[in-house]
Amino acid sequence: MIRLPLPASFAALAAATLALSACATSPYTGPVEVTRFVAPNPAGLGKGTIAITFPDEVKNEGARQAFAAAVSAELARLGYTVVAEGSSAGQIAAVRTSRAPIAAAPVEGRRGPVNVGVGGGTGGFGSGVGMGVGINLGGGRESPEAMTELSVRISTADGNTLWEGRSQIATGVKSPYSQVDTSARTLAAGLFRDFPGGNGETVAIDARKLQGTK
Repeated sequence: MIRLPLPASFAALAAATLALSACATSPYTGPVEVTRFVAPNPAGLGKGTIAITFPDEVKNEGARQAFAAAVSAELARLGYTVVAEGSSAGQIAAVRTSRAPIAAAPVEGRRGPVNVGVGGGTGGFGSGVGMGVGINLGGGRESPEAMTELSVRISTADGNTLWEGRSQIATGVKSPYSQVDTSARTLAAGLFRDFPGGNGETVAIDARKLQGTK
């Protein structure tokens, strides 16, 4: 059988495709880590009217809307009547969210438990830090590039804290969970799963198990 030489353009395209496939990476998606605290006497938790507020400025309006919608949906699922932000309500849900680049891989590929109770968050949604940092073009598994966090504190109208929790997920740039809408829904679903949760315990949940959570 006579083999004809490939056109130069086709040969170049084939070589480029092989090179690209050689350095392709699998998207990295870490588990959703959740920590929650419940007040000793959380009377009224999970019922009545509640309004969402953002104590810190969120410059990314798309992220603000995505997290407001995700948290509102979860609160409604729990039995709350969610009213418009700024409206009078029996309880207030203070929402904070951030996204920050991960400078280096943690020891043994793990992060410590999240700390709940800090005043505010810093990172991408407020300062413009995006997902396009430190893209790994090497072969194998994609490295974690950013940490996205969501924290919610539920308190009475007079400021008595009833419940507080934080969820976080580490993702690579190619992970579908790096998208704002997806990360907002996933973090909110994890945060309010089995509400109110164990006081002070940290749990890790496979992000895929939170898809389609009702």
